[in-house]
Amino acid sequence: MSGTREKLEQLQAVLELAGEPAGEAGIAKRKAKEIPSARERVRMLLDPGTFVEIGALARQPYTDNAMYGDGVVTGRGYIDGRPVVVVAHDQTVFGGSVGEMFGRKVAAALDFALQNGCPVVAINDSGGARIQDAVTSLAWYARMSRRQEELSGFVPQVSIMLGKCAAGSVYGPVNTDILVATENSYMFVTGPEVIKAVTGEEVTMEELGGARVQADNGTIHHVARTERQAFDWARKYLSYMPTNCLETPPLVNPGLEPELTDSDRELDTIIPDSDRAGYDMHEVILRCFDDGDFHEIAEDSARNLIVGFARVDGRAIGVVANQPMQLGGAIDAAASDKATHFIRLCDAFSLPLVFLVDNPGVLPGVEEERNGVIKRGGRFFRAVIEATVPIVTVVIRKAYGGGYAVMGCKQLGADISLAWPTARIAVMGAESAVGIVGKRQLMKVPEEQRAAVRDFMIDQYNTTTATPWIAAERGYIDAVIEPSSTRLEIRRALRLLREKELTKRHNPRKHSLFPV
Repeated sequence: MSGTREKLEQLQAVLELAGEPAGEAGIAKRKAKEIPSARERVRMLLDPGTFVEIGALARQPYTDNAMYGDGVVTGRGYIDGRPVVVVAHDQTVFGGSVGEMFGRKVAAALDFALQNGCPVVAINDSGGARIQDAVTSLAWYARMSRRQEELSGFVPQVSIMLGKCAAGSVYGPVNTDILVATENSYMFVTGPEVIKAVTGEEVTMEELGGARVQADNGTIHHVARTERQAFDWARKYLSYMPTNCLETPPLVNPGLEPELTDSDRELDTIIPDSDRAGYDMHEVILRCFDDGDFHEIAEDSARNLIVGFARVDGRAIGVVANQPMQLGGAIDAAASDKATHFIRLCDAFSLPLVFLVDNPGVLPGVEEERNGVIKRGGRFFRAVIEATVPIVTVVIRKAYGGGYAVMGCKQLGADISLAWPTARIAVMGAESAVGIVGKRQLMKVPEEQRAAVRDFMIDQYNTTTATPWIAAERGYIDAVIEPSSTRLEIRRALRLLREKELTKRHNPRKHSLFPV
């Protein structure tokens, strides 16, 4: 019968083996790939010394080659002093593929997050289902998916993709709130070999599902150069989020700069005199929120729309802004998807929304119609309508047609709607309006005079019709403000709306139907 000392020695030996289940082969594999271990990745993400691992000694029963951990590291720790649950695939154990004990460990971690109301961060590097486990692997995928749905909108869920993410492993990350990846990672349902065998097409992994390709598609929300940068980005993202939907995000430096600053005054000269001249909306965003700090989401897709997080008076908010430097800031199908996801994300966690508007309407074209701009734009509308958080809208310059409506107009759901004196609010731009309304009149003018008369009609339209004054006179906007006062006006507006509670009218329906 062994004594306590022997049992302690046995424990140390087992823990040492569990810490490196694949032994020297696993170390060599990571060295060849130049990647850290799953546990090192977790420690890079969390506050130093806070990781508590759970299930390190789990392994497949009745299996000769069973390894501790079964391909996944799970546990909990802290990010900026707030609790999180972490799941990290171990690529050196069965390729990080999903088996029974893998599934049980992840399910238990997600249950803990649900019971304790804390965010989940998943570090993904998996080959998908474990083929030799057959239906068992698929069953545990399903169980994990059900738990993800329960967590969705209750706690923040972040996926960080650091290697391959193939087959069934793509559906977990894409169903979290935010997906971050490193440049050399990739994700796809079926790999190049399967595609070639089935369809005959030849494609590289990078072309098929490289991080940059998936970011351009809008699937990935940020691509980082290194793993450390990916972890830092995720930590910053979580700093804007509450621990769960029943709490509020951390308050950071409230009350800063209560008066106009030189940075504010620069907004008075930021808009070009010509309607056709562009400017970078990032320069406006920089001057409208606390500390000029902005955490952009999905910056590589639909660049005509900017979405991200900022703070107003120390409180986290979401920003939706048109980018005149891309497609003139027009709304297209891809921008609609981007906005819909972001608005629903902010609404789920009670983050107020600020719209900064400068767009000529919905992007016209055959390709856009084929891309489903009607249906995808409809989702954008519904996201704004269904949002119950405070909404403040500032019309910077152009707000035409459907672009005016969907970008947080007062009639769609904005609580406070403001406009700069440079705003142009109308059904369409002057050139298009004159081309339709003034067509017959122009045909009566001698040909050599038409250009001058057309320019005069455009000037008249801009002066008398496409102005903020008509909207203000009819109450469609609440005030026309000096650009330099924007930061302070947004602050005042959100203070007024801080206790907003929306009581919806009774409706017996089970749920509305989203345009899909």
